[in-house]
Amino acid sequence: MPEDTPAVPADRLGEQPTVRVLVDVHELVDDSPVPSGARWTLAEPGRQLDANLIHLPAGQRVETHTEPDLDVVLIVVAGGGAVGTLDGEQTLADGNLVWLPRGSTRNITAGKKACPT
Repeated sequence: MPEDTPAVPADRLGEQPTVRVLVDVHELVDDSPVPSGARWTLAEPGRQLDANLIHLPAGQRVETHTEPDLDVVLIVVAGGGAVGTLDGEQTLADGNLVWLPRGSTRNITAGKKACPT
């Protein structure tokens, strides 16, 4: 632990939420029986976050919509595609991290073919 990081006092350890790895997204990408849709959803009680891993097959699309309440972070785990907004279309590639602010209107289209490995 870095010297400037204070240790958690022993009397507060019982109050701390448990930090843990929830899923290995690489395992979810490989050979999933789910052809499209959610492959993983955060289901822990008491959370203040919603998170899902969605599989979008080549050429398929999430239609134009607006999320009024939540910011969304989109991470391209494998493949590529495009996110369309009122300002135009942005190309997405494997490894991109995209911020979709609440109130923004967007659509997402998976690339026409899988990225070469």
